[in-house]
Parts: sequence; C-alpha cells; structure tokens
Amino acid sequence: MRLWVCIALLSVVLCVSADRPRIFQGMVRAGQFVRDAAGGARDMYRAYKDMREANYKGADKYFHARGNYDAARRGPGGAWAAKVISDIREGWQSRVSGRGAEDTRQDQEANEWGRRGGDPNRYRPKGLPSKY
Repeated sequence: MRLWVCIALLSVVLCVSADRPRIFQGMVRAGQFVRDAAGGARDMYRAYKDMREANYKGADKYFHARGNYDAARRGPGGAWAAKVISDIREGWQSRVSGRGAEDTRQDQEANEWGRRGGDPNRYRPKGLPSKY
C-alpha cells in the first residue's frame, strides 16, 4: 500500500511540474497581451489627462512621447495599444483641428520616439512644472 501511495504522489509531482500544453501557453500569452494593452491604454489616458491639466503651450509633443513610452514599456500589448490610440487620435485631429499636416507629422514622430523607448524629455519644454 505504501508503495502505491508513493507512486501516486510522485505522479502528481511530475504532472504538476511538467511543461504546460501549447494551447495553455498560448492562452497565457494572449491574456498577458490583453493586460498589457489595457495598461497601455491607461498610460495613454493618464498622459492625456496630465496634458489637459498642465495646459502648457508647446508641451503636447512631450505628453505624446511620454504616453507612448509608458505604454510600450508594458510589452507588446501596450505598444500595440499606444500605436492604435495614437493613430486614431492623429487621424481624428488632422481632420478636425485644422493644425495642419506638419503638426500631425511632428506628433507622430513624438509618438514613435516614445514607443521605441526614446526619452520623452527630448520633447519637454522649458518651464513645464516638474509634476509632469
């Protein structure tokens, strides 16, 4: 009887420590992507909220870069969310705001810079409060 109990316990230990099936690993990766994307969307929203609160002339590029930087640091899902949100925002603003193609190009450059891991402070204007 003791032999069978030992065999059963050994089997349980081996099964628990075995590699997970591929489908399970894929589901875990998909879940992580979704969590990263949701966190990235929150990062983008926080940068937008800070930009509105600061209301500082010439600081929009900094907040674009910072939001994309924070989101991309979360992983592939965060980088994906940052790209989608940035592209939608710039597409909408280029049609509505009337700031022109040059401003949109500069915003997209700041977005890309942040997503690639570049320091957002490159776009930080002098005099912006240290809170941001």
